[in-house]
Amino acid sequence: MGDLVSTVFLGALLFGAVTAAVPLLLAGLGEQMSEKSGVLNIGIEGMMIFGAYTGFLGAYLSNSMWFGFLAGMAGGMVVSLIMVILCVRFGLNQIVIGIGLTLGFEGLTALLHHFQFSRTYPRLPAAEPVSIPVLSDLPVIGPAFFNHHLIVYIAVALVAVMAFVYRRTQLGLNLQAAGDKPAALDVTGVDVVATRAFAVMVTGALAGLGGAYLANVGAGLFVPFITNGSGFLGIVLAMLSRGHPLWVLIGAFVFGLCLALTTALQVAGVNIPTDVIQMIPFLAVMVMLVAFGRRSSLPAALGLPYERGAR
Repeated sequence: MGDLVSTVFLGALLFGAVTAAVPLLLAGLGEQMSEKSGVLNIGIEGMMIFGAYTGFLGAYLSNSMWFGFLAGMAGGMVVSLIMVILCVRFGLNQIVIGIGLTLGFEGLTALLHHFQFSRTYPRLPAAEPVSIPVLSDLPVIGPAFFNHHLIVYIAVALVAVMAFVYRRTQLGLNLQAAGDKPAALDVTGVDVVATRAFAVMVTGALAGLGGAYLANVGAGLFVPFITNGSGFLGIVLAMLSRGHPLWVLIGAFVFGLCLALTTALQVAGVNIPTDVIQMIPFLAVMVMLVAFGRRSSLPAALGLPYERGAR
C-alpha cells in the first residue's frame, strides 16, 4: 500500500493525468463552441480519430511533430466540413449524421491503417518536453505539471482565450445568439449558417489536434479506435461546463486522473479485477452527470437546424 502514496507513484499518476486530459480538454473546448452556436456535434469522436490518423501519418512521413499536429487539425476539419454541409447547410439530423461520421471514420481509419502498415505498428520518436524554469523543479507537481510538450501549455492557454472570446467579443455574442435565438441574430444581419459553420470548423480543428496529440505524444503510435470514446467524454464536459471553459479544464483533469488511475493501479499490482479498474472513468462520468447534470444549461436551439423565414 505504501507504493500508492509514494512520491514516485503520485508524480507518475499526475503526469499521466495531464497527458490523458489534454485530448479531452481540446475536444471539450471545441464541442463547447459548437454547442454554443446550436450544433450538437456528436461526430466529434470521428473528428478525433481521423485527426489522430492524419496527425500520426503526417508526423511519421515528415519526421516533424508539428507538421503532424497541423495534419491532425486538417483531418479534423475535413470531417467537420461534412458536418457543416449536411447539418448546418442542409439541416439534416445532427445526431444521426454525427453517429454516422463517428462510425464511418472509425472504420475508414482502421482500413487505411491496415492498407498502409498491414499488421505493423511503427512508433514515433518521443516528443521533446518543454520545462518551465523554477516551476519544473518543484517536488512531485513540478515534473507532473510543468514538464510537458508545448501543446499542453497551448491547450491550457486556449481556456483563457476562449473565455475572453465568449465574454468580451462580438464573436462570442454571435455564437451565443446563434444557439439561443438564431432568428434574432439573423435580423441583425449576421449570417447564422456562417456563424455555426465557423464554430463547427473550429471544433473539428481542436478535435483533430486532440487526436493528433493522443497518437503522437500520448501513445507514440496509431492503432485503430485509439480514441476509445474520448470524443464522447468531450461532449459530456461541454454539457456540464455551462458555457465556462474553466470548468472544461477542471473536468478534463478529473477524467484524465481517472484514466491515468486505471493504468497506475494495474502497474502497482493492486489486487482488483481489471474490468473493475477500467470502469473507473465511466463511473466518474455517471457521478458527474448525476451531481451536475440537472443544473446544466444548454442553448435553446441546440440541435435544431435554422432556416431563414421558417416558423
